[in-house]
Amino acid sequence: MKDRPVIYLDHAATSWPKPPGVGEAMLEILNGPAANAGRGNHSMALQAGRVLYKTRAQLATLFHISNPNDIAFTSNATSALNMAIKGWVKPGDHVIATMVEHNSVRRPLEYLRRIQGVAVDYAKVNPQGEIDLDQVRSMFRHNTRLVVCTHSSNLLGCILPVKELSAIAHEQGAIVLLDASQTAGSYPIDVKDLGIDMLAFPGHKGLLGPQGTGGLYIDPGIDLEPLLHGGTGSQSEEPEQPVVRPDRYEAGTGNAPGIAGLGAGVGYVLNEGVQNLYRKEWDLTQKLMEQLLAIKGLSILGPGLGKLRTGIVAFTMAGHEASELAFTLDREFGIAVRAGYHCTPLGHETAGTLEGGAVRASVGYNTTNSDIEALAAALISITKSF
Repeated sequence: MKDRPVIYLDHAATSWPKPPGVGEAMLEILNGPAANAGRGNHSMALQAGRVLYKTRAQLATLFHISNPNDIAFTSNATSALNMAIKGWVKPGDHVIATMVEHNSVRRPLEYLRRIQGVAVDYAKVNPQGEIDLDQVRSMFRHNTRLVVCTHSSNLLGCILPVKELSAIAHEQGAIVLLDASQTAGSYPIDVKDLGIDMLAFPGHKGLLGPQGTGGLYIDPGIDLEPLLHGGTGSQSEEPEQPVVRPDRYEAGTGNAPGIAGLGAGVGYVLNEGVQNLYRKEWDLTQKLMEQLLAIKGLSILGPGLGKLRTGIVAFTMAGHEASELAFTLDREFGIAVRAGYHCTPLGHETAGTLEGGAVRASVGYNTTNSDIEALAAALISITKSF
């Protein structure tokens, strides 16, 4: 059993394995110009700086961002979301989010509610992942300063109407922060077309980079209060953080090996084409849903067959606890999925699964039809043995 290959269906948590070139890029910089980018004029530091800028430029191309320096590297999407929320929201402000947000959004907002008296409202989303735009429009106040929205729920798999939400927010004088944790690299994103003012993304999911990488795009018209203060290698004689980007938001030594690996992952996405990657995942997701819906007692969360969604298929099965089901899939069948609350209790409240959670299977760039068939066969086997 130990020698059995893993059937990996947990790409919503992190993509695995990484494409060829990611690990090699990390080793190349570790064994080569592993100096501090932006902290010296010697050749190794300059070479490391070029690696970081290349990744920044690739991300700008992917997200249709005009200036790569408007992207600040972070350690993950959580850091990016905290940087955006805490750097923009002030005491007494009002924020609108949704009922399918990850705790990486909810917890910073609830912290600001408790510490700074910030008002927070969560727009309802129905179990199919649909949001009422008129409801959102009615929630705005005179002091609404920010709308935070996940692009795709990490539980329901629904894709929210970001362009329409952004238009409403801008009409009301608020800005939009998009959490692209489940879409960056696997679903097309154009910050200009969608009206996104800030975009938070992880490097280790759809962008196919290593863990410990991510970033935040900040519209050039927005000035955030930096979350971290410290050395940047620029304007070092000044006591305050520099205003130049991206230095203003990147205090301390950066993760050059990780960013090099991220660059290789983004390069793979650009070469394959994000629309092509999404189409492949869409086809696999539809096949997965079709096979799971044929299993007695199994219920799928989120949008139905043929509806817009990402490669996330969460489900419950009558008579089986989610954690027990995932454990059996792993130990008996070598299938990796995730069970529990997926760091989104609001999402489970929306789906009606707050009591016991759900099992989440998620496809990725390298998922195959045989992987889908293996999961369905395993679940059928489990129901027969129950």
